[in-house]
Amino acid sequence: MIRIVLPAHLRKLAGVHTEIELEVEGRATQRSLLDALEARYPMLCGTIRDQTTHRRRPFVRFFACEEDLSHEPSDAPLPEAVARGQEPFLIIGAMAGG
Repeated sequence: MIRIVLPAHLRKLAGVHTEIELEVEGRATQRSLLDALEARYPMLCGTIRDQTTHRRRPFVRFFACEEDLSHEPSDAPLPEAVARGQEPFLIIGAMAGG
């Protein structure tokens, strides 16, 4: 089971109150994780990734094991601690401005 932590507005949209646990078939990557997340919670389609290109939205960031994974290739394997469910995969809404 992979643990996913969503920002408050996406938790509300998905109708969940805590972190999400998902089974990912095959190798655990950002793509396979987000595919599983959107399959289970279709209302999240288009909120984290563009619906056409499946690229991460500009103001969304991914973190795990105290590392920013936002610019990692979507097919790169997730850290082993995330794949085993020991550490959560964090989806964070970034802020901009000055």
